[in-house]
Amino acid sequence: MSIISVNDLAVSFGSGNDFKQVVKNVTFEVALGETFGLVGESGCGKSTVLGALAGRIKRWNGSVSIDGDEVGPKRSRAQLAKQQMVFQDPFGSLHPRHTIGRTLLEPLEIHGLNRREERVEQVLRDVGLPPSFRHRFPHQLSGGQRQRVAIARALILEPKILLLDEPTSALDVSIQAEILNLLRDLRERSNLTYVLVSHDMAVIAHLCNRVAVMQDGNFVEVTTREQLLNGSVQHFYTKTLLDGSRGYIPKTKMPA
Repeated sequence: MSIISVNDLAVSFGSGNDFKQVVKNVTFEVALGETFGLVGESGCGKSTVLGALAGRIKRWNGSVSIDGDEVGPKRSRAQLAKQQMVFQDPFGSLHPRHTIGRTLLEPLEIHGLNRREERVEQVLRDVGLPPSFRHRFPHQLSGGQRQRVAIARALILEPKILLLDEPTSALDVSIQAEILNLLRDLRERSNLTYVLVSHDMAVIAHLCNRVAVMQDGNFVEVTTREQLLNGSVQHFYTKTLLDGSRGYIPKTKMPA
């Protein structure tokens, strides 16, 4: 069963001599509970696809269905609540003058949800932080702790889908694995669906079930995690990305 269905998604920016088509009629589906990866070099269009899914990019062509509901560039609150985004920079995505509790309360207030204090404490526990962290400010937390808060903020509306834009690239290598393992545990515990953008093939291989390889706005190959791990990919560009990651992608199969 597909929870995300995208057909002929195209995104362009500018006009006249400045016109540029960034995403070129890509089509894909994501199954319920799956982690679908978008990988490629910087500027290939993968984060733009994520922005269109999230409703952050308002001008696009094609069709997008989320949980059986066809959506447009403008979304209702109910549609937005079904999918939430986790950004690359855990410091820049959190308001520096708001406590963690204030940050987590805000989406609950916007969507009119009840049991707010209880929800804040529970979601902090879900991401491995004590409820007392609600009284801290972002600058009082480590990078890994801030990213846990960012994940908690995405989870607090109980979405079905998380859109992950390079969620570990700003973190130390020693912390990256902790966040990836947290995301994997949360997915299994809550039957979440992820769309994960990364330029790092090791991150993709650790978490994703299937991967779309992007180059210059196009999908050049959609492959599986097993094919990445054993090197049986087809497209030259995918092989180039794998060669660049050689030594970082584990040869033994990790738990999905």
